[in-house]
Amino acid sequence: MNVSRLFDVIQYQAQNKPQEVSLAGIKNGQWVKYSTAEVIDLSNKLSLGLISLGIQPGDKVALVTTANRPEWNICDFAISQIGAINVPLYPTISPSEYEYILNHAEAKICIVSDEGLFRKVMAAKDRVPTLSNVYTWEEVASANNWTEVIQLGENGDLNLIKERSEKIQSKDLATIIYTSGTTGLPKGVMLSHENIISNLLAVSKELPIESGQVSLSFLPLCHIFERMVIYTYFYNGVNVYYSDVDTLAEKLQTVRPHFFTTVPRLLEKVYEKIVNKGLELKGLKKKLFFWALSLTDDYQYDQKPGLQMKIADKLIFSKWREALGGRVVGIVTGSAACPLKIARVFSAAGVPIREGYGLTETSPVITFNRFTEGGSMLGTVGMPIEKVEVKIAEDGEILAKGPNIMMGYFKAPDKTAEVMSGDWFHTGDVGTFLTGANGNKFLKITDRKKELLKTSGGKYVAPAPIESLFRESFFIEQIMVVGEGKKFVSALIIPAYQALHDWAREKGLSFKNNEELIKNDQVVKLYEDIVKEINPNFNHIEQIKKFKLLANEWTVDTKELTPTMKIKRKVITEKYAREIGEIYGE
Repeated sequence: MNVSRLFDVIQYQAQNKPQEVSLAGIKNGQWVKYSTAEVIDLSNKLSLGLISLGIQPGDKVALVTTANRPEWNICDFAISQIGAINVPLYPTISPSEYEYILNHAEAKICIVSDEGLFRKVMAAKDRVPTLSNVYTWEEVASANNWTEVIQLGENGDLNLIKERSEKIQSKDLATIIYTSGTTGLPKGVMLSHENIISNLLAVSKELPIESGQVSLSFLPLCHIFERMVIYTYFYNGVNVYYSDVDTLAEKLQTVRPHFFTTVPRLLEKVYEKIVNKGLELKGLKKKLFFWALSLTDDYQYDQKPGLQMKIADKLIFSKWREALGGRVVGIVTGSAACPLKIARVFSAAGVPIREGYGLTETSPVITFNRFTEGGSMLGTVGMPIEKVEVKIAEDGEILAKGPNIMMGYFKAPDKTAEVMSGDWFHTGDVGTFLTGANGNKFLKITDRKKELLKTSGGKYVAPAPIESLFRESFFIEQIMVVGEGKKFVSALIIPAYQALHDWAREKGLSFKNNEELIKNDQVVKLYEDIVKEINPNFNHIEQIKKFKLLANEWTVDTKELTPTMKIKRKVITEKYAREIGEIYGE
């Protein structure tokens, strides 16, 4: 069958690769599994229930969940196959942000996962005139449960769905995704069925996954990256098991996935745990561990293992793979820059890491590193996907064109015009193409155009590459380079406190809290040495001259990070104005 709309994907699975476990999620401590047929049956009943509630083509239905779960996908198919528009929302935003988005989207219904989200949305409901009701997936006192809508459609006429779905074209609006944004109010990105399906068809053939294999999903479904990947799993007949991040280590062992997507920070934390365990070893075992680790230093993609690497693999790296379930054939990372060391170490250890690149506005993939020989290059975000063109503008900005480019920003033609030049979308990122050994062109991101710092001497500095390299240090959890309008470049640094606490205890340092610890002369000296060691990788203008250690981690809840874990530079600059002032003696 021809797959041209989002809801075609589950029908395609039913016709070509039906699965006993299409989706699985945890409920009351137990796995609840849904076959392909059950996903379709529940989606149809929910569609008929929504029709009976008066949902019309073009009406907006909002979905919010704290963690990924099969109910999200069932609702997604149910909404899209009757011509309604899915508006996924982040679970971490405030009631005032819910109020803004639900009003802006003119949402008719909102479906949430649990009591906490129900309370948040209900706090805004009275100020959202279009919102008729809020339903929950979990049992919540005084809330309408989504099963009530399913029951409304129990004995409905399936022809009602057929009549609606037959009128839906691939270029029709499928979803509005409100970008978290590092500044200002969120913008509603309008994506058509074709936008996302073009991405799915291009990416699905490039992933090392087969029908009947298992994937583990934990990145938020409200973000287009994970959502598009899930459609790809459906299309390829891959079984989707959902996990929250807190129980991920346990789920890796029980689910034993063949494939998953992640963000770099999670891989960094896994790597830090592995190395910390290595540091705890004694004698020969410890020597062997760090000997094996040293073999990864010069690894390149497609490198064939020599005798030493084969020995290291048997003794050390095979245990790493077992910790990930023992069956991983590939991991794709996105959302933020992946430190080169992380991609290199895991790939050398037999866990292929490939980095991709894109934005919500591009549905999302523009480029990614392939798993086939010659299709990847370390330090880059890969080659453009099929039907997508990429060029570098005169000022270095990356421009993209193709069927994946959004329809525009909802109710904001002026904002749309700002990012479009004809068919070319301005990504806001700066990059260049590198040529691989086989002549393939690979895109390298060098910075965010809007995030370039300009020192008082008129020199431009790109913070992202500096931050990325510093985050490779075991002792650095987060970092933000500062220096706009200043004489020199500095940084706000948040230590990796677990590693720092262990180091401090080894040194016999006593401390009551993090605030006291970061003022210790020996700790300051440790970070001065780290800065001295890393600085020579950059030119004189880019080097960190001074830094300030901070006691508290930046999080989504405390507003320094977007829901996709990008740092909000403006927020951090304002929040730590005093500390930045102290760096520059102001």
